[in-house]
Amino acid sequence: MTKTKVVVVDDSALVRSLLTAIISRQPDMEIVGAASDPYVAREVIRTTNPDVVTLDVEMPRMDGLDFLEKIMRLRPLPVVMISTLTERGAEVTLKALELGAVDFVTKPKLGITEGLERAGAEIIEKIRIASRARVSRRAPAQATAAVGAAHVLPSGHPSQGAAKVAPSSFSRASTEKMIVIGASTGGTEALKSVLIKLPPDSPGVLVTQHMPAGFTRSFAQRLDGLCRIRVSEAVDGERVLPGHAYIAPGGRHMRVDRSGSNYVVRLEDTEPVNRHRPSVEVLFRSAATNVGPNAIGIMLTGMGKDGADAMKLMRDAGAYNYAQNEATCVVYGMPREAVAAGAIDEVLPLDGIADAVLERLRASGGLGNRV
Repeated sequence: MTKTKVVVVDDSALVRSLLTAIISRQPDMEIVGAASDPYVAREVIRTTNPDVVTLDVEMPRMDGLDFLEKIMRLRPLPVVMISTLTERGAEVTLKALELGAVDFVTKPKLGITEGLERAGAEIIEKIRIASRARVSRRAPAQATAAVGAAHVLPSGHPSQGAAKVAPSSFSRASTEKMIVIGASTGGTEALKSVLIKLPPDSPGVLVTQHMPAGFTRSFAQRLDGLCRIRVSEAVDGERVLPGHAYIAPGGRHMRVDRSGSNYVVRLEDTEPVNRHRPSVEVLFRSAATNVGPNAIGIMLTGMGKDGADAMKLMRDAGAYNYAQNEATCVVYGMPREAVAAGAIDEVLPLDGIADAVLERLRASGGLGNRV
């Protein structure tokens, strides 16, 4: 059996020892190197050619995010961030994912030994997922930012942080339509690629992204600064409005309900579904029941099968569904399962999904000519 080769990068000798022990207990993994700072790690990676790197953020001589940026630009490989900073600094985590990290795990602030052992199963699962992830070379951060700004801030668009200009009125069709999106590993960047293309008169969007509590509000705020639609962390009972996207809060399920002629958000703290809370299955089942043929479903990159069965219910209820294709997924798990379940109408590359959705909405009268 070919084992997954892992390099651990952390400035704490204790953490390196604990992670080495946890990973080495797995019959399908082996530690091929460990490093206390990025300069040592660079040589270890060069000589051992690992399949996955676990990386701390706060380290001597070079910040972990700076090192991650260099890895993904010069020698891309799957990276899982393991750091206390990812818990208290959601912005740091989101930046790491933006730079190309596959996923993250939070280290405990106190009781490192017991805490890491408790997190052992999560660490191992995320390393396994990362070993199968598709990563690609990233452009330098400044160049990427410039390209992104040119794309999401066309002439006449308000600058980041400025008040957004919404159309004065929405067509009835746009208020009846709804877009629901499910995503997991790799989904934060995939969601950005879809949402930045949506115009202010698009139907309301509900998003379930697998993410723990404490991160989704910062994630929503980050997207809100990039998109022409409003993006926010969902609030229980609020009305779903056109030109708005609502992100399921970490640790809570989100579903869509009816209140008279309006759609409303419902949040609940019930048991995990498919091991997740929030679960895509919960959102998509509610869309099948309460939105029916007015729903458009999108399944983006992610591991597992969360949402696949409910997406089939959506299609049976008359919804039209899209899945991200394998070539553009970080992990082609959830889209594959949705295709296998017979839930998908079209499989498209990531950069073609929003365009296809907008064209379908225009053809059905669910969107004006605004772009």
